[in-house]
Amino acid sequence: MTTLGFLGLGSMGSGMARRLVDAGHDVVVWNRSAAAADELVAAGARRAATAAEALEPAVSFSMLANDEAVEAVLDEAAIAALAGRTHVMMASISPALAERLAGAFSDAGAAYVAAPVLGRPTVAAAGQLNVLAAGRPADLDAVEPYLAVLGKRTWRLGEHPPVANAVKAAVNYNIIHAMQAIGESVAMTERQGVDPALFTELLSSTLFGGVVYTGYGDLIARQDYTPPGFHIALGRKDLGLAQQVAEAGGVTPATLPALLAVFDAALADPELRDADWSAIAEVSRRDLL
Repeated sequence: MTTLGFLGLGSMGSGMARRLVDAGHDVVVWNRSAAAADELVAAGARRAATAAEALEPAVSFSMLANDEAVEAVLDEAAIAALAGRTHVMMASISPALAERLAGAFSDAGAAYVAAPVLGRPTVAAAGQLNVLAAGRPADLDAVEPYLAVLGKRTWRLGEHPPVANAVKAAVNYNIIHAMQAIGESVAMTERQGVDPALFTELLSSTLFGGVVYTGYGDLIARQDYTPPGFHIALGRKDLGLAQQVAEAGGVTPATLPALLAVFDAALADPELRDADWSAIAEVSRRDLL
């Protein structure tokens, strides 16, 4: 049994931490809202009173909401205290922050692995995530047994941690395009009297197979956006990360301005702003632009 730390127990983090608990590890958990740890503690985890306590094990993981949350937890003092330890950052953060963190960890004599994931909370709970990992080979080797508990495959993307975050942003950019395409085509066919469930089944069972068209197509057809599996505000954050990646590489995506406008319109609508990110489909269906 290995003692591990886990910080960030939202809908994704709680499922991932539970996987480590169920695998027999001694998991020290922390969340800003302490009540989020109750279920995990009942399952055998140990509650940390502070983030620093959850960072004490030789290997720790975090699944925090955004750059601001990460910077609040992994400040200069926290990183300095991690000398000789390894931290695995599983959140979707900006490559720029990942770059700063990698440098700070190296200066502190600590190991840093970037490992954002692909999958919704149910996928995390089942241990079927795809893990996008980057870091020094020896560090990746050291944490691979734990990543294998969390996901069905670890995709090694090189030694430079920010690359994993750039790839995650690019993957999410594709997902956003798919959801928007489904929303637009459903709006077109629905107004011709076609059942949206039949149309999305046509898409996913013929030319557009895969979890995005199957899963999000079904949600969009049924307009089933609550409770959110992935909050629309987090989707807007990830679209902003894709914008940063594009700008850093000198790429000008033709569709990016339109997608930004769609997300902003959805977030401005009181019926959509707290929904799942697939609710961007309603922007086309409701003519909100």
